[in-house]
Amino acid sequence: MRTVLFSGSVIALLAGGLHAETVGVSMQSFNDNFQTLLRHGIIDRAEELGLEIQVEDSDRDVGKQLNQVSNFLASGVDGIIVTLADTSAAPGITQAAETAGTPLVYVNMTPVNVDNLPDDEVYVGSDELEAGRLGAEEACRILREQGRTEAGAYILMGDLAHDGATKRTQAVRDVLGTDECSFITIVDAQSALWLRTTALDVMTNWLTTGASFDVVFANNDEMAIGAIQAMRSAGIDKDEVIVVGVDATQDGLAAMAAGELDVTAFQNVHGQATGAVDALVALTKGEDIARITHIPFELVIPENMDAYSGKN
Repeated sequence: MRTVLFSGSVIALLAGGLHAETVGVSMQSFNDNFQTLLRHGIIDRAEELGLEIQVEDSDRDVGKQLNQVSNFLASGVDGIIVTLADTSAAPGITQAAETAGTPLVYVNMTPVNVDNLPDDEVYVGSDELEAGRLGAEEACRILREQGRTEAGAYILMGDLAHDGATKRTQAVRDVLGTDECSFITIVDAQSALWLRTTALDVMTNWLTTGASFDVVFANNDEMAIGAIQAMRSAGIDKDEVIVVGVDATQDGLAAMAAGELDVTAFQNVHGQATGAVDALVALTKGEDIARITHIPFELVIPENMDAYSGKN
């Protein structure tokens, strides 16, 4: 079990005093680029507020995450933050926290029970459909400007246990189903579990089929980079293929600067991390806050990418 422990002096920085003093955080995975950025953002915000925070890695294991939450509750933490190992595990976590009377914030991964959360539980994240829509619409626009009337597409999906993968993929399919973009046909779609190395393998296998394609939609930048590496190794002319990612990570922006990644969507990790900690503090003070807080995605293309340098 990998654990990060940060401790700071507890100070009253918010109006009315700071009621949350100890916070337990269970992360989906430490071995994920965006989740790592999110984890550091949560720790940084906790440091600003003087909270004592214990962060644990669930390793994408639902049973391990449930045990971590149970241990947090048994130790008497004032609140809990969770990025879900599997979105379907949320009801069990919700019930445990509700029984203990402990405020809970889900961040990034939307819980399946988001519409039925109790009063002291909320979700902070982004609208995953928006991420898929932004990238697909931009790719469609580029192809139309090129005068294309037929195009083939591959979709690299994340872990299908997470709504980020299913919703981003569905949004792409929805855009390609419109009259304006129906000329783009999906050749195949496979999960690469959000990972660069897995995406490289999946893309390599696709290339061996010899199927014609013009665009690769990846549910995140890491998988987009894996696809780019596979195409580079195969001698594919990058100018002939549009590659779309999500997150606008530093590696993603570097790939864009190199002319290899064409489109991505900025997922505001700072906004999610800060929003999650601030929401938990508000809940521990008994404040009435929105059950769902969405931090907007933003389209990133070569023309505006400099504005996002260093943000994720």
